Amino acid sequence: MRVPLIVEHAPPPSASPSAARSAPPPPAAGPAVTAVRCALPPHRYAQDELTEPIGDLCLRPGADRALLRRMHASAGVRTRHLALPIEQYALLGDFGRSNDAWIEAGLELGEEALTGALHEAELRPADVDLLVFTSVTGVATPSLDARLAGRVGLRPDVKRLPLFGLGCVAGAAGLARVHDHLLGHPEDTAVLLAVELCSLTLQRGDGSRANLVAGALFGDGAAALVARGGARGGGTAALPARPLVVATRSHLYPGTERLLGWKIGADGFRVVIDAGVPDIVRGQFGRHLRAFLAEHGLTVDDIGTWICHPGGPRVLSAVSETLGLPEGTLDSSRRSLAAVGNMSSVSVLHILQSVRERRTPEPGTWGLLLAMGPGFCSELVLLRW
Repeated sequence: MRVPLIVEHAPPPSASPSAARSAPPPPAAGPAVTAVRCALPPHRYAQDELTEPIGDLCLRPGADRALLRRMHASAGVRTRHLALPIEQYALLGDFGRSNDAWIEAGLELGEEALTGALHEAELRPADVDLLVFTSVTGVATPSLDARLAGRVGLRPDVKRLPLFGLGCVAGAAGLARVHDHLLGHPEDTAVLLAVELCSLTLQRGDGSRANLVAGALFGDGAAALVARGGARGGGTAALPARPLVVATRSHLYPGTERLLGWKIGADGFRVVIDAGVPDIVRGQFGRHLRAFLAEHGLTVDDIGTWICHPGGPRVLSAVSETLGLPEGTLDSSRRSLAAVGNMSSVSVLHILQSVRERRTPEPGTWGLLLAMGPGFCSELVLLRW
């Protein structure tokens, strides 16, 4: 497709390296990430174990599978976790049964991630003041967060904010909204819970390129992040592996609504993935990211830790190229994609957990957590360890 031309006011010029070095430090206390915990389904498969079963689900008998096999081989995915054993997907039948499976498996994984994160933060469920819940792979009313509240022991007066429709950007956007709440309620403890069972949205009998891409890239999982306001003592910059959330930025790209999302019908969620997404990243995303950093006296070179949603190899390459990042900068994203696939909103939280476990960034260094999703939109979260 022809990528829309976006005309906007020019952003302010990027800060010089000397300006970045002289930038004032963030406040000594503020919203801080105190724990992140992921939960993965027990059904783990190597990528080549899934290629032919997914072909059986999506393609007509006797159809050419060359494109399917090339997609699976080039997706950058080695293993994935699925909500159900692969042989059960052919038995789901319709959207209702798929959604029932999303509720059942989502509650199990959501509880595991939520209780695991609270345990890591040395908190009780009753300590939670706000629960932000996001998913784009199923629907339920009451939402999963309401169903989990009594199950795990949250207070009856816990504030809840269920989000739908943000897709892959929701891990970053959810953290940004948690940050906003904690700025106004510095004595609160907030949890972001993401549950994405992407495999349950795979369309049976649909051999479209978008459905085959989804079948090659996406995996299932859940993640919970605990953040505390500065007045709780969780926002002290000296605490190890607990980054402060310094600032956030949301951006919508006009005229790009049809690039990414769902087409919802009788069969459920039919994925929309347009080949123009990397072009938007190359043409627009870099300018907005640099302008955001410049507002804080920073440049791309000042960011020591990159936590980038792994939309796929082409998207990661587009981000790296448009920002001029050194080779290896986005390796944490590529490792996550290889190990678990693209888990939509869960992925940036999975990467954040792995960064904290593999190599704690040096105190005082900067990080940037970023994602893109339907809208077409991007979300940036500036961190400081």
